Amino acid sequence: MEKNGLFNQRIRLRHLHTFVAVAQQGTLGRAAETLNLSQPALSKTLNELEQLTGVRLFDRGRLGAHLTLVGEQFLTHAVKVLDALNTAGQSLNRKEGVNNDIVRIGALPTAALGILPAVIGQFHKQQKDITLQVATMSNPMLLAALKSGEIDVGIGRMSDPELMSGLNYELLFLESLKLVVRPDHPLLQENITFSRVLEWPVVVTPRGTTPRQNAEDLLLSQGCKMPAGCIETLSASLSRQLTVDYNYVWFVPSGAVKDDLRVGSLVALPVTTQGTGEPIGILTRIDATLSAGAQTLLSAIRKTLPE
Repeated sequence: MEKNGLFNQRIRLRHLHTFVAVAQQGTLGRAAETLNLSQPALSKTLNELEQLTGVRLFDRGRLGAHLTLVGEQFLTHAVKVLDALNTAGQSLNRKEGVNNDIVRIGALPTAALGILPAVIGQFHKQQKDITLQVATMSNPMLLAALKSGEIDVGIGRMSDPELMSGLNYELLFLESLKLVVRPDHPLLQENITFSRVLEWPVVVTPRGTTPRQNAEDLLLSQGCKMPAGCIETLSASLSRQLTVDYNYVWFVPSGAVKDDLRVGSLVALPVTTQGTGEPIGILTRIDATLSAGAQTLLSAIRKTLPE
C-alpha cells in the first residue's frame, strides 16, 4: 500500500489534537494537562503520528518541544482539519435569523497587550453590532490559523518563505527588546551591568520564540547566558503582573510595554540592546475577501501604532 494511503487509513483525530496541543503549549507536560492525558500517553500518540508522517515534527529537549520547519507546515493542515470539524458542528446548532457577523483576529501575546486594547476601542466606535473574537497565539499557530481560515486577520511576524505562501504581510512597526522592571526595583539604584541584572529573577518567553532568541543573542554578546530558574511564559499579562508586583526583570518586546513606560508603571533598564528591531505587521490571506467589519478592523490597527 502506498505511504499516503496508509497515512489516510491510520490517522486519527487524537493524533491531530495531540499535535496541535503540543504546538500551542510548547511542552508535552502542559499539552497533556490541556488534553487531560498522562504524559506517557500523549508521548505515545505523538510518536505514532511521527511514524505515520515519516518525519520529525518537533525538536524535543529538556526545555520543551519546538516545531521543525516540516512541523510548522503540517500544523497549517492539522488546524484546518480541526477547524473544519468545529465549523461543521457549529452549523448544526446555528439558529435561523440570528446575526452572525463576526471578525476573528489572532495576535502575538505581546502585540495583543501593546496595541489591541486601543484597536478594539476604535473598532467598536464604528462597529457596535459586530462580535470581535480575539485569540493570542505563537507565530506558527497564527500563520496556520490564517491559512486554515480560523482567523481573518493576524498581527505577527514574517516567517520562512514556504510558511508565508498565500499570505499578505503589511509592516506596522519595528519593536525592540527591552529589559523592564517596576519603578522601585533595587537595580535602579545601582551601576547596572548584565551580570548584575541576571542576579535577579527573570521573566522571558519560551525557547523557540523570537523574543527569547533575541534575549539569548543579547546575553551571549555580553558574555552571559539565561539563568536557571527563570519564568518562561507566553502570557504577556502574567509577565506584566509579575514585573509590576515583584522584583522580576522582564525581557519583552517594546510594543507590549509602551503604555506602561509612558505612565511610569514600568521602567526600562538603561542597557544597550542589539539590532534595529523585529518587524511586526498585519497578516491576511491573499485569496480571502475581507468583510466590511474586517476592513474596519484593519483601519483601526493602522491608526493605533506604538510610538
